[in-house]
Amino acid sequence: MFEKPQKQYTDLLGKTNRIVEGTSIKGDIISQADIRLDGELVGNFSSKGKIVIGPSGTVTGDIRCKNADIEGRFNGKIEVDEQLNVKSKAHIVGEVIVSKLSVEPGAEFSATCVMKNTVKPLPKANEKQQAG
Repeated sequence: MFEKPQKQYTDLLGKTNRIVEGTSIKGDIISQADIRLDGELVGNFSSKGKIVIGPSGTVTGDIRCKNADIEGRFNGKIEVDEQLNVKSKAHIVGEVIVSKLSVEPGAEFSATCVMKNTVKPLPKANEKQQAG
């Protein structure tokens, strides 16, 4: 009777959750929207959006998201569907699975890294003839 309809991800674009410095969360976070974390998370994070770990932010756990910018500390496994930006003051330890990776000079990146295959397969010779 009083239930609110679930918002679509497109309705959440431009809205960002914030975990400010001095805040500590122990547990998992699941969000459809983007998040900026300047505090501490001990647990897992999952989102269809973007996570930004600010310079004072720390995450110990697993992350699954669309995009990520890391300037603080991360220890665990991170899987990014699109692009991971590692800033110069970042400290990353663990496992990284990503489509695109950008690491600024000065970043500490002590992780195994697997790049997802985002290359489209070339058309086969007989497909080229049919198209032409």
